[in-house]
Amino acid sequence: MAAFIAKQMMGNQLNAVKEIGGGDGPSPEEKEKMEQLERERLEALREAEERRQEKHRKMEEERECMRQGIRDKYGIKKKEEKEAEMKKKQEALMGGAATDSGINRKKKTPEEIAAEQEQANQDDFTISDIKGQIEEKCSIQ
Repeated sequence: MAAFIAKQMMGNQLNAVKEIGGGDGPSPEEKEKMEQLERERLEALREAEERRQEKHRKMEEERECMRQGIRDKYGIKKKEEKEAEMKKKQEALMGGAATDSGINRKKKTPEEIAAEQEQANQDDFTISDIKGQIEEKCSIQ
């Protein structure tokens, strides 16, 4: 036990002295051994992380089952269900059609705006346009 404590206390200082002595560093065998240890360490870390994530996933599933049981028991609805129900009620009040005015409406992209303007321009034609088209097709001789 005392040898272990002494080595822990003096280990770093002894390594520093070895490096000063002009050592070439670890031999190829030592490098290979160190690389193997590093690979094993990384593999162990990866496995530990996978176990942690799996444990967390299982806990969340159990919690969600418990939450759903409480919701069913007391007739509580999830937030998403409440929002969907409110949207249906709002559509029913507005005559079955969702309104495009309001704070939460979807913003139109410039392409959608341009397409709407093009459609409006195609729909808007005047009597003179019709008269011009008829005269072109039916020329009186």
